[in-house]
Amino acid sequence: MTTQSMLLLAAFLLVLLALAWPLGLFLAHVAGRGTVPGLAWLAPAERLLVRAAGPAATEDQGWRGYAVALLLFNGAGALFTYAVQRLQGVLPLNPQALPGVSPDSSFNTAVSFVANTNWQGYAGEQTMSYLTQMLVLAGQNFFSAATGIAVAFALMRGFSGRSAASIGNFWADLTRSTLYVLLPLSLLFSLFLVSQGVIQNLDAYRAVAPVDGGAGASQLLAMGPVASQEAIKLLGTNGGGFFNANSAHPFENPTALANFAQMLAIFLIPAALCLTFGRVVGDRRQGWAVLGAMTLLFVLGAVAVAAFEQQANPVLGALGVDQAAGALQAGGNMEGKEVRFGVAASSLFAAVTTAASCGAVNAMHDSFMPLGGMVPLVLMQLGEVVFGGVGSGLYGMLVFAMLAVFVAGLMIGRTPEYLGKKIGAFEMKMAAIVILAVPVLVLAGTAVAVVTDLGKAGLANPGAHGFSEVLYAFTSAANNNGSAFAGLSANTPFYNTLLAIAMWFGRFAVIVPVLAIAGSLAGKGRLGATAGTLPTHGPMFVFLLAAIVVLVGVLNYVPALALGPVAEHLQLFAR
Repeated sequence: MTTQSMLLLAAFLLVLLALAWPLGLFLAHVAGRGTVPGLAWLAPAERLLVRAAGPAATEDQGWRGYAVALLLFNGAGALFTYAVQRLQGVLPLNPQALPGVSPDSSFNTAVSFVANTNWQGYAGEQTMSYLTQMLVLAGQNFFSAATGIAVAFALMRGFSGRSAASIGNFWADLTRSTLYVLLPLSLLFSLFLVSQGVIQNLDAYRAVAPVDGGAGASQLLAMGPVASQEAIKLLGTNGGGFFNANSAHPFENPTALANFAQMLAIFLIPAALCLTFGRVVGDRRQGWAVLGAMTLLFVLGAVAVAAFEQQANPVLGALGVDQAAGALQAGGNMEGKEVRFGVAASSLFAAVTTAASCGAVNAMHDSFMPLGGMVPLVLMQLGEVVFGGVGSGLYGMLVFAMLAVFVAGLMIGRTPEYLGKKIGAFEMKMAAIVILAVPVLVLAGTAVAVVTDLGKAGLANPGAHGFSEVLYAFTSAANNNGSAFAGLSANTPFYNTLLAIAMWFGRFAVIVPVLAIAGSLAGKGRLGATAGTLPTHGPMFVFLLAAIVVLVGVLNYVPALALGPVAEHLQLFAR
């Protein structure tokens, strides 16, 4: 790992912490029901929205009621997103007269954006009208992120409650998360992006002369409301780009400063929610411990991918690449990377976007070295809990924390407790569903794809790399990430349907058990700490929690990784 990469990583973490600490305190106020400091002027808008939602928005909900409301809202959002795509050819704000989207692609995209995955089997500038981009895709970017925050708030109340029957109200949490957090941050970040050169307009696409002045030649440049969608794409850990090239496109990510800010935006709310958790449960050290475990795993991943991408590709070396510079590929593996960012910023972005369930990319992961591409894959396979998605990273890591105290309890012969709540059989059954549901979706989906003709038809590369492309696609879908090894042609009825199933259940087969855990914990009394209570705020627990996360990932995926990136690495360097 080069000095440049190390300095960039250190600067990134320092700025992230400086921003996340005050935001975490702010989010604690949003999780409550009182006035939000600094945004009291939005309270009338909140009351209006709650009143419009009806009496259900003011009633306390148990976990079942909370889950039903969440599923109904997201199910209705998927249907609306599907309908707008199908009808966009006859709807306004379509200056390019783009036709309606095909049924299978519409289905896949509707599920993808509702599930906070933003898997894109299409090229945005060639497929989606401005209305579709602004109304349903950007809209679901807000609502899916707010849903994740709401579930995190509910689980926090489960830990902090004392013999309570309620975990809050989904409609109120959704409204407050959107109104007080996502909208203000997105507005500010949009203005920053515009200042850096990200476009924001409703113009028709423009034909421009090439810079080399070729006679009679012109290039069509896509326009559109990019900055507004880019902001919530990153802050909400959504990841869906306005353009097919995503954050590698100069209209989405024009400068080094914009690139650095985009990485911060991806981690900002997930990091802040850890500190919110400590404040809500009444022990700030607990939040720091969770944040510490996430940071430890992230640093290991970021260092690994940077180190692997600094390697020279022996195939390119055999072709004499960089020989004139006196060394083989002195700048590292630049294949698939933007020269504006280079290896250091591209590697860090890859680690950030896959540690969080974001999926935005500023380089093509398919062009990474085999082990360099494996690191983003593994970061997703750990369960998207290394910061993870907005809300989902925290509640996923808290499930692993319960597993950690359960394992520790077995080792010392004590009933496991976490934050004064006994972790019983019901909580562990729900935790098992949360932890195992996604690997089942990933491995089963990959197996079906690689043994059927419809699945193999989408492969552009044979052998181990082709297997890695399929494994990456299902890992990304089921973990609600959305990035891809782009060599797989996935915009087919087969992949659109199968990946949509993985995305839906990868999201909601995790959320419902988490809400069940929240409801069960809320109904329990809170025990006081004793001499035999396992401390869950010190370095020992941080390392235990990180080890449990890695151990579960290793047990689930090592055989599949051996068939893909590990086998490709051995083949590449055995030449």
